[in-house]
Amino acid sequence: MTLPCTRKNQANKANKAAFIGLLMFLLIPLQNAGAALKIDITQGNVEPLPIAVLDFVSEDGVGGDLAQVVMADLERSGLFRPIAREAFIETELDVNVRPKFKEWRIVNALALVSGRSVMQNDGRLRVEFRLWDVVAQEQMTGLQFFTTPANWRRISHLIADAIYERLTGETGYFDTRIVYVSESGPKNRRVKKLAIMDQDGFAQSELTSGQSLALTPRFSPTAQEITYLSFYRNRPRVYLLNIESGQQEVVGDFPGMTFAPRFSPDGQKIIMSLERNGNSNIYTMDLRTRETRRLTSSLAIDTAPCYAPDGSQIVFESDRMGTQQLYLMEADGTNVRRISYGQGRYGTPVWSPRGDLIAFTKTYKGRFLIGVMKTDGSGERILTEGFHNEGPAWSPNGRVLAFFREKKGADEGPGLWTVDVTGYNERPISTPSWASDPAWSPLIR
Repeated sequence: MTLPCTRKNQANKANKAAFIGLLMFLLIPLQNAGAALKIDITQGNVEPLPIAVLDFVSEDGVGGDLAQVVMADLERSGLFRPIAREAFIETELDVNVRPKFKEWRIVNALALVSGRSVMQNDGRLRVEFRLWDVVAQEQMTGLQFFTTPANWRRISHLIADAIYERLTGETGYFDTRIVYVSESGPKNRRVKKLAIMDQDGFAQSELTSGQSLALTPRFSPTAQEITYLSFYRNRPRVYLLNIESGQQEVVGDFPGMTFAPRFSPDGQKIIMSLERNGNSNIYTMDLRTRETRRLTSSLAIDTAPCYAPDGSQIVFESDRMGTQQLYLMEADGTNVRRISYGQGRYGTPVWSPRGDLIAFTKTYKGRFLIGVMKTDGSGERILTEGFHNEGPAWSPNGRVLAFFREKKGADEGPGLWTVDVTGYNERPISTPSWASDPAWSPLIR
């Protein structure tokens, strides 16, 4: 059974599929001199690195757009401070020409990006760029991409990822998407659809029609499928949705209530919470056989399970000791132990893709806090707080969290935000409607 979609939604899905399917790129190092310029992101509050991003040389005007997206990605990370264009010594620079390094040092640029965009005879767009160390007067990296012209924005994200990786030593996260619950209407009659966008808030499209309530979307490890919960004729069902083809299928139609379905790291299972006989326990379902297996046997509410990146352990929330707290167990349900011992109630745990931290929502004295802790419960740090903050979701490199925030007031609705693991860089994400419950995709490539 599938949920109905509008004709516009189907077109958006077809366009998204074409976007991915037609993208072809070659990564060609042009030079790498091994310059020493680097951002140490292991520190707490990192001073942003001054960087100049020149408009890419082009004949059709797309070069300026490419540079703007690259610059916006880098600035939003909080690790880079783009230099204002009014201070530029040069407004465009061919990739085969060395910059005037002395002049760029005058405006305090430490890094410089130049590029070129050329339409090929076969209809493809060739985009190339170079990253320069201004102080060392050396090229740090250079890449070349081939794609269809419609995919220029994704090329910008790939370039920003390459710059981020070269200057931080860690994988970027700009070539990703975020799926979320799009909300509209009054609070007592809220329409909730699934929507998807690039991580910067562009390329918005709806995935479901809103005829049935859609909740808790979660990406598969391949970034091509989403599992989510929907109420079909007031019955909870877990669905699988292929975001490229738009095809949907029912994973299970379970009696009682179903909560928080999420993929295992290998994509072969779904883990979720099922309410049966008044109790909520953790179950897994094998997606090939549709066989379910019960992992917890508690008289309490066990919910919000999430696997460790290697699949060996599961973190979940439970009130089995009287208050809502976080617990770990082995993947087979054994060796259950509590890890949260701070003041307040803990919920919605999400394991970092790096394996080193668990993000959570905490309520304490009427405040909603987003925080992280080590996997043994130590080192708890609060990253942000507010009237209602909830639903943390990790970027694929484990350096940034998306979450939703709602303001107090009958006419208010939720919106999406990001915050890095230091807690110093907090940013809103623009969406066309109210938005909640974000999930961050793996890198698309």
